[in-house]
Amino acid sequence: MYDAIVIGAGPSGSSAALALRGQGRSVAIIEASEFPRRKVCGEFMSAVNLELLDRLEAGVAVRAKAGPEVKRVALFASGSCIQAGMPRAAGDAFGRALGRDVLDGILLDTARNAGADVFQPWRAVEIASNGDRAIVRIANKDGQTSLSGQVVIAAHGSWGQGRLPTNLPKSSAASDLFGFKAHFRGASLDRDLMPLLVFPGGYGGMVWADQDRISLSCCIRRDVLTRLRKKGGATSAAQAVQAHILASCPAVVSTIGDASLEGEWLAAGPIRPGMRPRFADDIFRVGNIAGESHPIIAEGISMALQSSWLLAGELARFEQWDRTARLAVGNRYSRAWSRQFATRIHAAALLARIAVLPRSNTAMKAFVGWFPNSLTLGARLSGKTKALPALSHP
Repeated sequence: MYDAIVIGAGPSGSSAALALRGQGRSVAIIEASEFPRRKVCGEFMSAVNLELLDRLEAGVAVRAKAGPEVKRVALFASGSCIQAGMPRAAGDAFGRALGRDVLDGILLDTARNAGADVFQPWRAVEIASNGDRAIVRIANKDGQTSLSGQVVIAAHGSWGQGRLPTNLPKSSAASDLFGFKAHFRGASLDRDLMPLLVFPGGYGGMVWADQDRISLSCCIRRDVLTRLRKKGGATSAAQAVQAHILASCPAVVSTIGDASLEGEWLAAGPIRPGMRPRFADDIFRVGNIAGESHPIIAEGISMALQSSWLLAGELARFEQWDRTARLAVGNRYSRAWSRQFATRIHAAALLARIAVLPRSNTAMKAFVGWFPNSLTLGARLSGKTKALPALSHP
């Protein structure tokens, strides 16, 4: 029997477990995948998360592994690149990137060392109620068992499969965006620069991560990807996307044209930006399952970490988590979540709609060329310097 059961051990799940262990709560984490694992993710963390990672006792390990500070942003579209300064967070700090195959392991190990029980690889297959507690049935290749908890926190992301009430329905539309990610070695990108890539039908970004490798992630519309594969005869969707980016953004050619691909391209999707219920069916949601912005603003990891901290702070107000307390926490957490993230979600949606227009790369380049500081302003609007309202709970 546990105080809290967390489904998913990504940044949101492990950070939620760490925050609750800091309050002295008993926590179980259920994770379906073996670690280390690679994920489709931009891998950038804005600087405002560093203090939070310190409070979770993972800051030292993250800093030791992360890539260099990102002090400049840029636009890579048709023609030459345009650069501007990254806005500074409190303490003149800047964000850094860390591969998900490294970050997820650091956070989960820290949670395990803090006393959380980790069930891996196990899948949550059913959530039921038993009086004032929840029963989560979990399964692996060897069988099934059940865990009991006062609070259930869904942190399994928006691509979860199965019949859990927190899983999202599938969709299929021409405008769907699919995500791709790869690491490269031997690239020539300035080490403090994070460019936004804009190309017909999609957008992406590059950043130096850990182990002297560059992370390139991007999104592209379903209908555009289909046309590219038919037209170019590429053997894979990833090859079609890479060729399309190189043909559309000359600055990318000079950056990774002679670099070597590390491992395989990853693909996932369609992505599901937007705001969803943060508390429903007596289950709390954190990370992408609560809501996600378009990846164009590179705030996914930040929102995962911060949403878990917001929830833990509201749970800390109550000694016992009965139904009445959970409902009160759910209402307060939902409002706090909206205050922290709504602006960046709306800003990202607007920017993403502009970026995927047929001639957006030319139009965006013209505007940014006239007003380079719009890149700095965009980074600020995306939440890069917006701190949490308070770091007051244990």
